[in-house]
This record gives sequence, C-alpha cells and structure tokens, in this order.
Amino acid sequence: MSDAPTDEPRWKHDGVRVIKSDQLDSNTAQTPGMFRQAAINHARVGAQKIWAGTVTIEPDAKTGVHHHGALESVIFVLRGKARMRWGERLEYVAEAEAGDFIFVPPYVPHQEINADPDAPLECVLVRSDNEAVVVNIADVEPVERPEEIYWVDPIHSHPDADRDVS
Repeated sequence: MSDAPTDEPRWKHDGVRVIKSDQLDSNTAQTPGMFRQAAINHARVGAQKIWAGTVTIEPDAKTGVHHHGALESVIFVLRGKARMRWGERLEYVAEAEAGDFIFVPPYVPHQEINADPDAPLECVLVRSDNEAVVVNIADVEPVERPEEIYWVDPIHSHPDADRDVS
C-alpha cells in the first residue's frame, strides 16, 4: 500500500460534520439585544456557499434597518414570536411563530423584531453565502402603521376570506 498522496477526498475527515449544540461559535457579528452563534461557516467546516447558525433576540429587541446585499436568508423560528418589517419605509409587516419559516430575498431593506415583550425569540438562521454581508440603512423614515401581509396562494386563503365583511 502506497503512502503517496492521491486526489481522492479524505471522507473520514472531509465528509459529513456534526456540530453539537454546545460547540457553536459566538465569534460572529453581534447586535445589541441579539446573540448570534455560527454552526456552519468556512472557518468551522470549510463551507463555501452557506452560513448557518442560531440567533436569540431579547424581549422587545429589534435590529436597525438593513439588508444583506445579494444574499438570501432563511429564518426558522424555534420559540417565540418574530415580527419582520420590510420595504423602503418599512411599510410591510408579517409575523411568524414557532415552526414558521421566513425568507428574506436579496437587497430587501428589513428589520427583525422580537414581538414578545416578555420572552426571548430563538431562531435558526441560514444565509446563501459564507460572507457576513450587512448593509445598514440609516436614513429610513418608517411609516407609522405598516400594511400587514399574508401569504395567499391556491392553498392558503387570506384570513378575512372566511369572514363576512358586508
């Protein structure tokens, strides 16, 4: 058997990785009222095209208005109640609870809010690149009462559809 290097991957060391919950890395960008921990990134596992981790948001805490450039983001709510505002003037709002997913497309100005004044919001966050792109937007004049948006498609009707509005 030869000890000569080969071009074959070393699956034992370069294959599947399990990151235990007590091994998350808090050496990541932090926001007041929020605690982020990386599970999957380039530094930890060699990921080239994805970042994944957790975020815990304190009661009533919120981010500033920002976007993530060309990145796509997915947020999965583990516990609590999330409120997302988005748009040029944060004119739209939607809420998500435990078990719900949130998709944030590229370049969408948004604000993440813990909608519960008494309990932390716990989420899993996945982004489509390993870079931590955050573009803060300081000159947003938010509308006072945003328009609430519901996901409506052939299998999801608007909540008012069953209500007699006449």
